[in-house]
Amino acid sequence: MRAGFWEIVLIVVLVLILFGHNKIPGLMKNLANGINIFKKEIKETKDGASVAVQKGAAAHEKRRAASTAVKKSPVKKVAAEKPVKKNAAKKTVKKSTAKK
Repeated sequence: MRAGFWEIVLIVVLVLILFGHNKIPGLMKNLANGINIFKKEIKETKDGASVAVQKGAAAHEKRRAASTAVKKSPVKKVAAEKPVKKNAAKKTVKKSTAKK
């Protein structure tokens, strides 16, 4: 749905009647300032986000480089001790008391 010529003229006349011819330039100036501030904030937000992404990528690369350095270092393997069975300890105690 498109606004035709007469609809636009009607809107302009209503705005002139409601606000008067003296206040319209001030309203437009305030509107332009608001739009400029909005654009500036969007640009700062995008710049801040890209800086945060770059810092995150740099930190990720640091962690990755540190983890590969740890993986490359030689690691000594320690032999695991065999667990002592509880039943075997009880049997030896019983046998020693039975012989006496």
